[in-house]
Amino acid sequence: MKHTSCFLTIGLLCIISSCVAPKKFQDLQAQKAICDDKNEQLESENDGLRAQNKQRQDFAEKQSGYILQLKDTIDQLTDEQRALNSRYADLMKTQETLQTGSRQEIRKLLEQIQQNQEAMQQKENQLFNAEQALNERTQAVQKLEDELNERNQKLIALQYALFQKDSVAKALRKKVADALLGFEGKGLTVTMRDGKVYVSLDEKLLFASGSATVDKRGAEAITSLATVLEQNPDINVTIEGHTDDVPYKGTGQLLDNWDLSVKRATSVVRIMVNGSTIEQSRITAAGRAEFVPLQAGKTPEARQANRRIEVILVPKLDEVFKLLEN
Repeated sequence: MKHTSCFLTIGLLCIISSCVAPKKFQDLQAQKAICDDKNEQLESENDGLRAQNKQRQDFAEKQSGYILQLKDTIDQLTDEQRALNSRYADLMKTQETLQTGSRQEIRKLLEQIQQNQEAMQQKENQLFNAEQALNERTQAVQKLEDELNERNQKLIALQYALFQKDSVAKALRKKVADALLGFEGKGLTVTMRDGKVYVSLDEKLLFASGSATVDKRGAEAITSLATVLEQNPDINVTIEGHTDDVPYKGTGQLLDNWDLSVKRATSVVRIMVNGSTIEQSRITAAGRAEFVPLQAGKTPEARQANRRIEVILVPKLDEVFKLLEN
């Protein structure tokens, strides 16, 4: 992704020198930067939410165990308090029985009663503290569960938005493939990678060697693709021109492969928007020269495969961006 963004940036810079006004280029560059940032933010947010959910679930399990221990302690303290109450009642009965006995025995009895009362008070304090701790822990766990539920809902919403984006891309790929059925296998391929639809058109389908003028057969393919894009206004379009590594030796205003790749991309754009209702703000034209080859090597077959136009169709991510902002 980072390499692709870098090459796109280089390609867009080339557009300035060829056919795109500075203001239009700045707007397109800003839109592209926002899209790249938001895509990276989405992936980072998803990873962060999963890690936080795992940590909070582990913490909640530990807190639940501690709460069970506190409840056991409270039950034990309650049993001990009952035993002390019973012992206290026995001592009170004994006191009544021994009231006629010696003062020393009465004194010992009173001391025992006092000790039992103090022990009872201590147990009551421990029981009160344990109940307070239980309430605090329960509130903390409840708060943690609420936060966890909120984050889970957000994660589910993000995952659903991403699923919708992929579904849109798959449906778009089928529409494009159906519209261009007569051209597939004749210099045109339709593929889907990373949630994007790629329409690759070989040079032989569009241009003569070293030329940036689209021939009749290539114009028919581009017009068929434009019809699909008219019916899908939520799709952004990037048109990339690619050459082989043979230096350009033509004449006129084109100086090198950079110029040729940009000029070919803009030629495709003009055919696509001519007479159509496609909003031109959705379209980006870029020249990549020979620097993003499909095949390595200097064989005629590899060079032929590298001379191409790629039309990249990307569903808009407005819904995902809204979820990230909330």
